[in-house]
Amino acid sequence: MLQGIETRALTKHADERGFFTELVRQDWIVDDSLQQCNFSITYPGVVRAWHRHIRGQTDYFVVLRGAIKLCAYDDATAELNEIILTSDVSQSARIPGHYWHGFRVLGDKRAYLVYFVNKLYEYTTPDEERRPWNDLTICPSNINGEMQDIRCGKPWDWMHTSFK
Repeated sequence: MLQGIETRALTKHADERGFFTELVRQDWIVDDSLQQCNFSITYPGVVRAWHRHIRGQTDYFVVLRGAIKLCAYDDATAELNEIILTSDVSQSARIPGHYWHGFRVLGDKRAYLVYFVNKLYEYTTPDEERRPWNDLTICPSNINGEMQDIRCGKPWDWMHTSFK
């Protein structure tokens, strides 16, 4: 993984009433102080990418319903990390904001995403820099540390399905 990107398995504690899951805890947070929690719903097939935070925002993502392919890209190394987050396998993902990142909804259901951030959103001067979702300059030399992936050396294709 790119430096600072982390995933964490989340544990569901179930009993006859239902279940309980901790989404974030202070002792899981790496050098951050969470300032805001956001919730978004994204429709099937939609890509929300690419953007980065130039003033130090870090995002902690959890999918409550549905599934997404979350990607982070480093311009300096051309490394791309791809993480699948689903409500079926509870986990969180930490993405330092200086990496270009975004996601695509997988499957035919809406994705319900909760994300915690370490900086308050500034309405007048947002901490965001954007690129088109289909930017041809995002061309990974390796994906999750693998240089033999057939997608390496080509512009990133959000719609590519590895398993047909």
